Amino acid sequence: MALTKNDIVTRIHELGFTKKKSVDIVESLLEIMKNTLERGDDVLISGFGKFCVKYKNQRRGRNPATGSDLILRERKVVTFKCSGKLRDKINGD
Repeated sequence: MALTKNDIVTRIHELGFTKKKSVDIVESLLEIMKNTLERGDDVLISGFGKFCVKYKNQRRGRNPATGSDLILRERKVVTFKCSGKLRDKINGD
């Protein structure tokens, strides 16, 4: 089961913040992250991981439904690399 934005708001609310303040905190954090990534800068959260903007060159692709060839345009994608601490926690080390 995925952790949703609403789940995060609820958990912040349980810490003693009002529901509106909890929503504002989550929305503000996500907006800061989106704006930073939009500028092409990385988002590093110590102990959690790093969100990076990577550039992908134009390349040949294939439509899996029809099998026809096509050209995929050059674009930016966001990648995530988890920190060593998070990796250890996930693996139970």
